[in-house]
Amino acid sequence: MPMTPELRHGIDRIRDYLFGGGYPNPAQNAEQLSFLIYFYMYEAADAARVRAAQRPGATEYDSAYEGEWTLCDPRNAREPGAATVSRELLRWSSWAHALNGERLVNWVREEVFAFHAGIAADGVTNFMDGARLVIDEPTVLTQVVSQLNDLHLDRVDADTKGDLFEHVLRQIRQAGELGQFRTPRHVIRALVRLVDPRIGETIYDPAAGTAGFLVGAWDHIRLANSSPDGIEEIDAEGKNVQRGLGDTLSRDAVKQLHEATFYGADVDPQMVRLAAMNLTLRGLDRVRILRRDALTRSLDRAAKSELGFPARGFDVILANPPFSGRLDRDRIVEDVKIGRTAQTELLFLQYMLNHLKEGGRCGVVVPEGVLFGSSGAHKELRRKLIENNTVEAVLSLPGGVFNPYSGVKTSVLVFRKGGATERVMFLHADNDGFKLDANHDQPIKEDDLPGLIEAFHDRKARWAAWRESDLDKDWTEKWWFAEADVIRASDFNLSANRHRPQNIANTEHRDPLEILKELRSIETEILGEIDLLVDAVQKAVPE
Repeated sequence: MPMTPELRHGIDRIRDYLFGGGYPNPAQNAEQLSFLIYFYMYEAADAARVRAAQRPGATEYDSAYEGEWTLCDPRNAREPGAATVSRELLRWSSWAHALNGERLVNWVREEVFAFHAGIAADGVTNFMDGARLVIDEPTVLTQVVSQLNDLHLDRVDADTKGDLFEHVLRQIRQAGELGQFRTPRHVIRALVRLVDPRIGETIYDPAAGTAGFLVGAWDHIRLANSSPDGIEEIDAEGKNVQRGLGDTLSRDAVKQLHEATFYGADVDPQMVRLAAMNLTLRGLDRVRILRRDALTRSLDRAAKSELGFPARGFDVILANPPFSGRLDRDRIVEDVKIGRTAQTELLFLQYMLNHLKEGGRCGVVVPEGVLFGSSGAHKELRRKLIENNTVEAVLSLPGGVFNPYSGVKTSVLVFRKGGATERVMFLHADNDGFKLDANHDQPIKEDDLPGLIEAFHDRKARWAAWRESDLDKDWTEKWWFAEADVIRASDFNLSANRHRPQNIANTEHRDPLEILKELRSIETEILGEIDLLVDAVQKAVPE
């Protein structure tokens, strides 16, 4: 059963009902709704595992609903004085239709959450750790459960479960709630296609949020390993997108994808829960998502081994780390420090360099200031990228891509660890397929991303064409190159506009708003450096 308008509208109605019922926090509502959806769908997943275990040679599996459940609250006993009940009563199909009001609230809060917390505790990522029922108003919870029943979620497949979860997240429109982690899915798809992760590689997101990049890589690998009959077109935020079933993958490859391919981390426990839930609903319940601050806590080789992380680094890192943030310098681990900066966007880039294996590939969203910033840390990091690594491309995204969360101008940086950069391919997108307004959610025909991705994968031929071109004449393509010597001479500036071909016949003037945003970014950098100097002077002056 694919994602249908009826399913979308059903989720929208529940969202609106929660808001009107006295639950105005969109992030919290997304988490609570995801828990309830998971409880609903777990019953079907458990039944599927029971059936799979009956096949010859299959791993044994006992249903989670077999046996007795020791009650957490004696008021939930079915008989006076009873300390246990049948686990069958913890099935969604049992309690969601039979209970309402206070009895429903108490059963879900005390028994259902505890039951699923016990199951999750045995998993790779305990996404139920610290979870609790927040929708505790009896009438509201009764109505939400009833409306979920009407959606018949037990009939949907794993991909649709994931799509449903993504739709829950997409409804959030308040900056500062989930805005810090929700990268537009078409941007994720573009970045993943640029980096092209493959079966057999390890893939990591150190600022995983809700696991959007890991899911994007999962979809990309399955599409690349699908027969023509195993590919379908789905609607993704108003755009037709191909999805593959991965039907040509071997059993060993499927096992590797589920158990030894995807890794993530996030400092926010709510993000870890949502990421694990997102992956679990897609059948990726063996993916490890750590709750940790990558910039303030390091892992030695023994710790990596214990946690199941590759000891020598990752083949691929995909990320949109937090930017415009600052850390206390005393908390930053030594191996990510660069100069005196405390800016998270620079520290995360250094972290990614450290955690790629030699030859590993990275695709990362960065604020434009990273590419042209004039501080010592900015220039030193770019120098490292050019001199000691291989920067392959910079994709300049249009301003407004992250609306409604942020108006910061961003680019995608693609590089390999090791070697030295000979040239960089610059790609410039004026349109990304969505109207660049305050909401950035209306599909439009104009979309530069597919053509730019094609140009990147054909970059050897494009380089030959570039070398033969006469730059004194009009250059109309939205891609161009700069050689390493030119980049060095510009203080390692990696801004696409800095190296854009300019000629008398066709001079394109930059958007004044973009220039003002760059000036604001430079001002922020200067103020940050002044703050560091003030701190240094204060520490040096004896009291």
